[in-house]
Amino acid sequence: MSGVVDRPSPNFDGRDGAPVSILMIHYTGMLSGVAALERLCDPAAKVSAHYLIEEDGTVFRLVDEAMRAWHAGLGAWRGFERVNHRSIGIELVNPGHEWGYRPFPRPQMVALAALGRDIVARHAIAPFDVIGHSDSAPSRKTDPGEFFDWRWLAEQGVGAWVGGADPVADGRLGFGESGLLVSRLQADLAAFGYALRVDGKFGPETRDVVTAFQRHWRQSSVDGIADAETRGRLARLLRSLTETARA
Repeated sequence: MSGVVDRPSPNFDGRDGAPVSILMIHYTGMLSGVAALERLCDPAAKVSAHYLIEEDGTVFRLVDEAMRAWHAGLGAWRGFERVNHRSIGIELVNPGHEWGYRPFPRPQMVALAALGRDIVARHAIAPFDVIGHSDSAPSRKTDPGEFFDWRWLAEQGVGAWVGGADPVADGRLGFGESGLLVSRLQADLAAFGYALRVDGKFGPETRDVVTAFQRHWRQSSVDGIADAETRGRLARLLRSLTETARA
């Protein structure tokens, strides 16, 4: 991709032979892009990403894709706990929920789409493995958040989007509930890729995963409650994931 500005970060190491299979999107969660760039390149911070995209669309390359950047931290996706080993991380300049979360500007999204298309093509990353940081670490992270336009990005050829929801039985599953329906919900979320124990108890871990799912797939209401629309969207996504795997 032309027009990329090299700004090398010292914060990286090897992938230990792990193949790249995940593209992870972050927001910086800092007051400015300059501050975020300085932190990602500060050896004392021990954090980095492969790329950072400013709000005006400027793309900075911090770590070579062949190397492991330190962007994901503790988390898991589709059974892989060493997410940094298997992922490429892109930071989008945005203050985040702590400092004044706002929609992502079009020049930034256009640059992300162009970069993302190159990355998924080079590494054959499956559409459902283009994820947010909150998908991998639901109890720790909220980025890139409910303002991020996953549908538009998928339309540009990066990631997946499935509209609508399959019909499910009415009813809401929320914090403190337990039983077979909760177990089924947990099993479906785990089958989709989230790291979640199936214990039949709707506790903090399940609430956090449902919230992360909504931030990505049902952004109109992010409340951590598995209502009929949330569960129906999950059912449709699982069906699409299965069909994609068979193709």
